[in-house]
Amino acid sequence: MPRATRALILVEGHRGIGLRYVQAAQSLGYHPITLSADPARYDYLAAESVETIRVDTDNLDALIHECSRLRATYDIAGITGFAGDDESIYATVGKLCLHFDLPGPNPASIEQCCDKFTQRQLLAEAGIPIPAYRLAANAAEVEISAAEIGLPVILKPAIGSGSIGVRLCSTVDELAEHTTYLLGGKHIWRSSPRILVEEYANGPDYGAYAMGNEIVGIEAAVYGGQPHFVCSEGTFPAPLIDDEYKLMADVSLSCLRSLGLGWGPTSIQFRWTTRGPVVIEVNPRLGGGPQPVHLAYGVDLVTEHIKLVIGRECNLRKSHSHIAAWRSLFPDRDGILDWIHGGSQAAAVPGVAEVKFYVEPKTPIIRKGDYRDSMGYIIAVSSNRSRTKSILQQAIDLIDWSITPFPTEQEQ
Repeated sequence: MPRATRALILVEGHRGIGLRYVQAAQSLGYHPITLSADPARYDYLAAESVETIRVDTDNLDALIHECSRLRATYDIAGITGFAGDDESIYATVGKLCLHFDLPGPNPASIEQCCDKFTQRQLLAEAGIPIPAYRLAANAAEVEISAAEIGLPVILKPAIGSGSIGVRLCSTVDELAEHTTYLLGGKHIWRSSPRILVEEYANGPDYGAYAMGNEIVGIEAAVYGGQPHFVCSEGTFPAPLIDDEYKLMADVSLSCLRSLGLGWGPTSIQFRWTTRGPVVIEVNPRLGGGPQPVHLAYGVDLVTEHIKLVIGRECNLRKSHSHIAAWRSLFPDRDGILDWIHGGSQAAAVPGVAEVKFYVEPKTPIIRKGDYRDSMGYIIAVSSNRSRTKSILQQAIDLIDWSITPFPTEQEQ
């Protein structure tokens, strides 16, 4: 009897790293199968003829049924997935792995980490430096919490990802306006509305990449577009002295222990304030940009994650040490994208590793103040920090686009 094809199940997809998982699975000799509630959201699935099955990915029983059905044809070696704007997918993946006795994350740990209030409580109990915070369920509680912490504060949904619904509020009016937005029906809640009110920790941003209980490296990040918080550019590795790196790495490991993580990928976001590194958020998933780590260190976090998923040991040893930098392309206005040019010219610049556009001409552009606003990105790499920065800027300068604003009521 012929041996069944070894398959890797991918729950949902990801516009940035989804195709990398498909390609990495194939290079390891596995057949990737995507389960998605809406496969059309991920253009690479059709473009690469990836086997895809439509299923309600919010329904654990439906996913178990589909995986059980697939096991009649395939040898399912592992299951993983992507969050997008719903991190509960990671807990679902953990539950699927438990059901089928496959390697995977602890779903209880994932769930408590995805609840930002619970995460804050656990980090605080462990003595890890975090911003002051309160939980609010209505406008009055938001107002009281902000008064206790002191303006400016950050308002964010207690459950969510991708900076969706996150805003800096510097005045009482801004606080009231964003509270109304979150509670007034415009924000889509996946659970009962709960708002985290947080102290604004001011300082440069950093992100630590972890795989299992090992810190792979730390990236310097830039969050642009206040009052929103969207990561617009990054440099890997960050320009840190040894003591700074060690402190952030030690705090990162403390986060993993206090949250019961330590299997698979985790990303930890910091701000370096007057009191040192303050943990802004711990995400129980691979950060959206593993490519700079691969370019800088030769460590392919996607492939190494898949190895863990299929029960193999991962290898995080660096093969070289370069400097990688990236920048996202953000629109300056709402409207219809007439054209976007310069991608092939930018890609031809020596040292440019990748140019990616998410949008096509005639696409409506409606800025939301979160990760979905990015129209694409450019990544550059060299052996020298200033050289990498120069290459990236040279490529950025070659990209141009035109957006025609939507007509006003008077013009219609």
